Amino acid sequence: MKNRNSKLLTLVVVASTVLMACNPLAKMIKRQGEVNYELTPNPVEMHGDTIAVTFSGSFPAKYFNKKVSATVTPVLVYGDNSESFDPLKLKGEVSEAEGTTIKYESGGSFSHSAKIPYKEGMEVATVELRVTGEYKGKTKDLDPRKVGDGTIITPKLVMSSDKAIAAADKFVKFTLEDNNVEIHYLVSNSTVRGSEMSDSDIKELKAKFKGWKEDVKMEFNGLSISAYASPEGELSKNENLANERAASAAKAIESILKRAKIEIPEGFSTANGKGEDWTGFKSMMQASDIKDKELIIRVLETYKDGAKREEEIKNLAATYTQVQKKVLPQLRRSQCNLIMKHHNLTDDEIKALVDTKIDSLDVEQMLYAATLYDDVAKKESIYKSVSSIHSGDWRGPNNVGFIYVSQNKLSDAKAEFEKANGLSANNPIIQNNLGVIERLNGNLDAAMEYYNNASGAGGEVAQNNGIINIIKGDYASATSNYSGVNSFNSALAQLLNGNNSIGAVVDGSDDKDEALSYYLKAIAGARSGDNDMMINNLKTATSKDAALKAKAKGDAEFIKSRDNADFQSAVN
Repeated sequence: MKNRNSKLLTLVVVASTVLMACNPLAKMIKRQGEVNYELTPNPVEMHGDTIAVTFSGSFPAKYFNKKVSATVTPVLVYGDNSESFDPLKLKGEVSEAEGTTIKYESGGSFSHSAKIPYKEGMEVATVELRVTGEYKGKTKDLDPRKVGDGTIITPKLVMSSDKAIAAADKFVKFTLEDNNVEIHYLVSNSTVRGSEMSDSDIKELKAKFKGWKEDVKMEFNGLSISAYASPEGELSKNENLANERAASAAKAIESILKRAKIEIPEGFSTANGKGEDWTGFKSMMQASDIKDKELIIRVLETYKDGAKREEEIKNLAATYTQVQKKVLPQLRRSQCNLIMKHHNLTDDEIKALVDTKIDSLDVEQMLYAATLYDDVAKKESIYKSVSSIHSGDWRGPNNVGFIYVSQNKLSDAKAEFEKANGLSANNPIIQNNLGVIERLNGNLDAAMEYYNNASGAGGEVAQNNGIINIIKGDYASATSNYSGVNSFNSALAQLLNGNNSIGAVVDGSDDKDEALSYYLKAIAGARSGDNDMMINNLKTATSKDAALKAKAKGDAEFIKSRDNADFQSAVN
């Protein structure tokens, strides 16, 4: 009985050996080293929270059995974890399985693209291909083949430099106030008559002097005079006459200022003769009730020669007494403008009122007051006063929200921005600020929608869009949105878009002294093959932030430099 069992066992072993010898999978395993695989990119890269790869390969002639099928699965291995990409199916020429056909006699090639979501920890990884062959229901695994490393996660360096916008005040340091009077003259004369200086407009001007002199906020700023001649005289004479009238008017107004004991500094008056006033003539004719006025104007406009037109106007004055009595005398004039400068509260006066009687300030003064302080708490207090005292103005709650964003109080900031939006619906600045809240809360699509409605709010909107572009892997749009801006994120966008020459962008930014800025320039050096640039910037980065040493050791951006002695010195 024992001999019988022994013989049976021997037959089974022999049969198994023969079966294995006939199984083409065994031959494929034996020759697996002849199969070529290539992974692109290598190291693999994360873009838009996704790792996308393309792997290709080729089988030698007389390798892939006609009846065999195979499944090729790229697997990213990180730590104790792994993540499989979608597999590729291959088959021999007569196999009934699904997949790309590989010929036996000539061999064949394949290419396959797949992607997986990025997960924390995948930055230090390897990528291997795992191949399982199948023949007549039997399966065998080829040895796993390492084809790449992973993972470049440089896009994750994007700074959360989202820019909320504070609404600006319209405060002005001073305003200019015009005070206009007219002095009229007799024909061909530039003498200022006494009757003109006792007209109502001159009396009203003089009546203001006392109040202006007593008001410390008022300053006599200047006197501007434009003088004219009526257009019925000779052109050259009218030019001189207008200049003479400008000078006489300046002297007359200065005289009443001096009598009121108002000091007139040198250069106070500007007097300009404007020549004959053809434009004024047309305007006064059109405003008059003179019969045939439209016809008269059209006829006069046909004369391009000024002298001929003057002659015709003189003839009109003789024919139409209304022209002579109502129009032409009004054109013989000097227009005088005494300009007063009204000063607003000084910065010190505003600050004093902030602390003692803030409700006496108007909304522009209050909003301006907040800009006089560096203390964030003081700014917040003033903006809250704006919101309370001037409750109908959207800028109060908007600027309170702006302060809250800087303090990372996102829910409080959102409530203030929504309050502002209720006062000024669809305001571009508020739309931008609501977008900032959504972005910081991770709601990229909602943020982008707000930014799309924020056109005209300022350059901050484009930069905020640029952050989302980087996160989503749209580096061309990010570069465009950061056009002309020197910042860390601008340099990062350009680097990710294929431009390694980012030094000037970083060095010209407010972020230039940040450790991460030097780290980014080290990456640019590694990408461009500039070893000195890489090492020098990496040393500075790690000296500023020791935590970057561990990051650099595992950063796939430096994978080709890990055995470099200078690199090791910089990260140890």
